[in-house]
Amino acid sequence: MTTAATLAPPVRPAARVRTSAPWWMASVAGIAAFTGTGSATLNGDELATVSAASRSLSGMWELAQHIDGHFLPYYLFMHFWVKADTAELWLRFPSAVAIAVAAWFLADLGRRLHSVRAGVIGAAVFAILPTVSYYGAFARSYAFAAAAVVLSFWALHRALERPAGRRWVLYGVAVAFVCSTHLFAVLVLPAQLFLARRAVLARMAAALAAGCVPAVVLGLIGYGERHAISWIPQRGPEVWLKFPKMAAGTTGLGVMLFALAVAGAVLLWAAARRRAPGVAGGPWVFALAGWLVLPPVLLLAVSHLVTPVYVDRYLFVTAPALALLAGMAVACVPRLPVVTPVVATVVTAVVVVLLGCVLSVQEHVDVREENGRFENIPWALRVIKAEPDDAIVYGQSQLRAGFDYYADSLMPVDVLRTGDSPVPGGFGYPERSDVSAALEQRDRVWVVWRGTKKSGLEGDGLDRVGEVRQAGFELGLAKHSGDLPGLTVALFTRR
Repeated sequence: MTTAATLAPPVRPAARVRTSAPWWMASVAGIAAFTGTGSATLNGDELATVSAASRSLSGMWELAQHIDGHFLPYYLFMHFWVKADTAELWLRFPSAVAIAVAAWFLADLGRRLHSVRAGVIGAAVFAILPTVSYYGAFARSYAFAAAAVVLSFWALHRALERPAGRRWVLYGVAVAFVCSTHLFAVLVLPAQLFLARRAVLARMAAALAAGCVPAVVLGLIGYGERHAISWIPQRGPEVWLKFPKMAAGTTGLGVMLFALAVAGAVLLWAAARRRAPGVAGGPWVFALAGWLVLPPVLLLAVSHLVTPVYVDRYLFVTAPALALLAGMAVACVPRLPVVTPVVATVVTAVVVVLLGCVLSVQEHVDVREENGRFENIPWALRVIKAEPDDAIVYGQSQLRAGFDYYADSLMPVDVLRTGDSPVPGGFGYPERSDVSAALEQRDRVWVVWRGTKKSGLEGDGLDRVGEVRQAGFELGLAKHSGDLPGLTVALFTRR
């Protein structure tokens, strides 16, 4: 008797590989990111996420009107996420999932543009980047932005492949995700204009315009809050020399991958010119190259034309492009008449991935250490040997959130604190201004600040340090956590 099962065509091994490969690479990248979620302690940015997400919806709206308005979509998501828990692992878990999502779409995008092997190798390279280990275990929206960007390129390829209405809707939604995850993630979108052609121009423009509405809104909010990033210095073109390190997480690996990325772009262009089967057309070469190089160029332009905004972490969205172009270069090796194509691909891919691991092993170790986010509050708590009636003063009042989060033993008396909640329009806390009066009955005071010992003790230093000295105290000891900017813990005793 014939059944539906016997009539169904057998699943070919190649189809099985094509279907399962993205899932395997998503798992690898997700695991790589997840392994760092509970190692390094939370830094100031992540504690800002906890502070913002723990407020009421009206409180978040109040905050967004003063600072971090462009993070509001992420804060809204985390508002519901932290209702379950605020442990380090739980806070960072969504970023690890976002990295896995990015790897899935990257592997499938590589398959669509070139071959299964290009997608697999590109996703494997992406998984071993120290930046992936860092931002995949970071309670901020950068991993979400990378995933949204890869999704937008993947959705655009599908829409161009078959311009059905629902595919353009998906592309528009993906663009909206890009704009909602991080304001400067939109700097990848101009690269997609290389793919515009007359037959689909109207639909592509409509999808882009609709998807960019969040960017317009969040951009206007961010422009009104530019005072909040006044700490960012003005940069010059020399920052581009550091871009390979920023994208990859370490200089040696970054330089190697950039060389491979250039080779990948050239080889993809050559394959497109000879119309190799299964290889995307020439415009995709410019789109992928633009994805990689346009964001740092445009971010520096914004810095000089509007306000200084060039910060390395804003450019993590370029890391998938670097990995994918490098993967394409490796995937093209079998086209050279050297050895069997499959053997050449496997050997070259293994060599590249292993070499990448060797070049980045120290960085992977560093980001998984307790001080992997360069703000080691548990270390500071171990340095503080509190005696009864000791006081503590924070050089920056927002540091208090980290000590509240990690302190599990007797702490010095927080003599300046006047409330348990941060100020509505920021992450600092309300404090007394009369430091001398607050310390009147104290003989020892611990002062903690973000930065080096020199930044707080020499020259003008920090206001709080100067006020403690004026109250009749002198420096007894000072220790710095090591990596910059780090934390400094100082003990002052009454003269």
